[in-house]
Amino acid sequence: MADTSTGDRLQRRLGVFDAVVIGLGSMIGAGIFAALPPASRAAGSGLLLGLGVAAIVAYCNATSSARLAARYLASGGTYVYGRERLGDFWGYLAGWGFVVGKTASCAAMALTVGFYLWPAHSHTIAVAAVLLLTAVNYAGVRKSAWLTRVIVAIVLTVLTAVIITSLISATSDPAHLDLTSDTTPSGILEAAGLLFFAFAGYARIATLGEEVRDPARTIPRAIPLALGITLAVYAAVAVAVLTVLG
Repeated sequence: MADTSTGDRLQRRLGVFDAVVIGLGSMIGAGIFAALPPASRAAGSGLLLGLGVAAIVAYCNATSSARLAARYLASGGTYVYGRERLGDFWGYLAGWGFVVGKTASCAAMALTVGFYLWPAHSHTIAVAAVLLLTAVNYAGVRKSAWLTRVIVAIVLTVLTAVIITSLISATSDPAHLDLTSDTTPSGILEAAGLLFFAFAGYARIATLGEEVRDPARTIPRAIPLALGITLAVYAAVAVAVLTVLG
């Protein structure tokens, strides 16, 4: 029985860097492309304030996830935390809530990829993307971590090009960053709600309890690192967009 249970366990192969990359891959992706346009329309020049509010909420949630992950060193994320703290029923609800939420998020991100790559066949591209990523994840966490590195590198390259091009553009105007021009509290809060969607992937790190080395130290370090890098990237993109488009 001991051998069987050991064989069924996941292997701890991932370090802090791998966990951070997986977190970045879950946050920095199609989310910013999907959330930024409506957030910009809602907040106007107050986009950075909306981003700041979203980041504060995400940080509070992320630190809670990090502490729970350090205490309960098992894969399962919200299911494990709900079960251990509140009981089996609440763990069941939390687990299914997480699955349903991530399924909806997956669909939204896949459709975003489809609309950007081939608008006329966006649904076909979305289904193909989901099937491809499902196959990679089924192949093992090391392969999915490797693919995540590639995706993160591509997305960061694209965003860096957008930032540099925007800032050196002849139409770039720092006056567009004036927060007093068209900012309203309701617009900022609406933008924060939209932009929080682009931060939500940090919870993926908390589900790696049985796949990272020394999870009690690795996960609490990886979550704030991934969140901080994501915030810096999003802030740079927001500044670039505002200076050019207003």
